[in-house]
Amino acid sequence: MTKGHLHPLTQILRKIVKVFIDLGFEVIEGPEVETEYYNFDSLRIPRDHPARDVQDTFWLKDGRLLRTQTSSVQSNLFQLDGFAIDKNITMAHLKGTLKHFLKEIFGKEIKTRFVPHHYPFVEPGMDVHIFYNEKWLEVLGSGMIHPEVLKNMGVDPKKWQGFAFGLGIDRLMMLYFGINDIRLSHSGDLRFFKQF
Repeated sequence: MTKGHLHPLTQILRKIVKVFIDLGFEVIEGPEVETEYYNFDSLRIPRDHPARDVQDTFWLKDGRLLRTQTSSVQSNLFQLDGFAIDKNITMAHLKGTLKHFLKEIFGKEIKTRFVPHHYPFVEPGMDVHIFYNEKWLEVLGSGMIHPEVLKNMGVDPKKWQGFAFGLGIDRLMMLYFGINDIRLSHSGDLRFFKQF
């Protein structure tokens, strides 16, 4: 009888989660169905944002919706979001956390860079790139939690600050294992899975 093993997505997810647990983060799973307020309004996604278009948002008859934001749970990819809130959290804490994480996943020699990017729920926001296979690749988005988002969470932004980040598990799994076609990991082809 052939013994089974873990899917490559499960393997990388466990490795990622371990890094963050070792740093003191807690792991919490989020719902796939959410209210408009939590999916859009509380995250500063304006009413005219393209993410609210019908072709991007699946509305349910009761007025709720399938979560659509990468800062939330998604049904088409595995998304991991993290945040930390404290009285003296700074951009330096965010950058240090993400550098540590990427070195744990891709090795101590991995080069990182931080590039400004706009996300409505953080300010300032930035993309994080790694130098991988002789080129820079974006691997996650991040930033300091916007004061309005903190207020929407019931947190006083005059006393507390925080950082947030989000990364696609599928993307990191592909880079980690050297997979060049995302469809392979969802194919059900045992010849592919037996490699890991």
